[in-house]
Amino acid sequence: MDILGMLPMFGGFFGAIIAFVVALSVIVAIHEYGHYIVGRWCGIHAEVFSLGFGPVIYSRVDKHGTRWQLAALPFGGYVKFMGDSDAASGKDGEAMTGLSDTERKRTMHGADLWRRAATVAAGPVFNFILSIFVFAGIFLFSGTTTEDAVIGKLKPLPGSVDMFQEGDRILRVGDTDVANLSEFYTVAQAQDAASIVSYEVERDGQTISFDSVYPFPPVIDQLQPKSAAMDGGLEVGDVIQSVNGTAVYALSEVQAAAQAGKDKPMALTVWRNGDTVEKTLIPRRRDLPSDGGFESRWLIGFSGGAFFEPPRVKLGVGDAFVGGATQTWFIAQSSLSGMWHMITGAISSCNIQGPIGIAQTSGDMASQGVKEFIWFIAVLSTAVGLLNLFPIPVLDGGHLVFHAYEAVVGRPPSDKALNMFMTGGLVLLLSLMLFALTNDFFCT
Repeated sequence: MDILGMLPMFGGFFGAIIAFVVALSVIVAIHEYGHYIVGRWCGIHAEVFSLGFGPVIYSRVDKHGTRWQLAALPFGGYVKFMGDSDAASGKDGEAMTGLSDTERKRTMHGADLWRRAATVAAGPVFNFILSIFVFAGIFLFSGTTTEDAVIGKLKPLPGSVDMFQEGDRILRVGDTDVANLSEFYTVAQAQDAASIVSYEVERDGQTISFDSVYPFPPVIDQLQPKSAAMDGGLEVGDVIQSVNGTAVYALSEVQAAAQAGKDKPMALTVWRNGDTVEKTLIPRRRDLPSDGGFESRWLIGFSGGAFFEPPRVKLGVGDAFVGGATQTWFIAQSSLSGMWHMITGAISSCNIQGPIGIAQTSGDMASQGVKEFIWFIAVLSTAVGLLNLFPIPVLDGGHLVFHAYEAVVGRPPSDKALNMFMTGGLVLLLSLMLFALTNDFFCT
């Protein structure tokens, strides 16, 4: 049964909540399992592994003495190690006092420093590993395009594309020869969108010439989450025929109209499976990565491409994992760059999403298909791993800072100092969460 396909039956709100819980549960489970398994390898005993908080719905104790439990509130999870006073790995001084030296070595507060540090770091590391494996799996499943300028699957369009056939090799666009796919993209973008474009293709050993549509029509290949296009009811496969009564023939014309109109309503005439529908959308301002920085643009929120899909070839396992690692690094790098630009005021702080915004994004991605939703889980896993490395007490990064201090000074911070830092970190984290939640209500 396709669970994701059933989400629209539950409505937008409930569908988004279900998708959010599924995504968060997967990410948290992997994160906490990283803490658990590396802790176990290091001889640190985990008393509780909990997925969720609050009342326990189900639990069992394994042969290692760890209680695995499922709690009623599925918005997080934790591993409670021996000697911990709470889910944040605070020290239980009373419990630690009664332990023997051997037992203390099995706690998060008495084990060797390197064992504790490895256990703490394992959570974010497992998040990154999850992202790499998911991206690599998608690359293995989807393959990659070649540099051959060959027609793969044709997209359904109201214009004339029936002159093309799958397997055609494009030799010329307009007055320019093309030798590969990159050259096709360059030459195609230089054509006049409002004019008929001439093509020359090789088919079954013969050269055929004919006229057809502009190579980059305004067809929707993918919808962006939390966008005007998504909220306004546009669908993948829609073809935009006019904007505010003016005919458009190219994806770039729709983008230019949105940028020029800014936050003014756009009346769209849309071709959908042979029928014509009317939509009115208001572009939204978005900050997008550009040349190592960010640029603000007004968008309705969809992406497109050529009138055909290039044929794809399978990737090797090694290449897929290189691609997975590269994609994970790109997301982490872009996230850090975005945070820095928000701190400096270069881009809007509305780019920070709270739980409601993330839930809406989860639902939007799930509504587009399983592959898109799994891709989103990998993106979110990278973000969660990166966030947990921030040097904020309560988070894993804060604990690693304490461990670094201990490595330099030769002793851990005092219990009083730790309690003070943990309280301050909790206040800071709750403040950030409240700020993000405010953005969910007041930022569009």
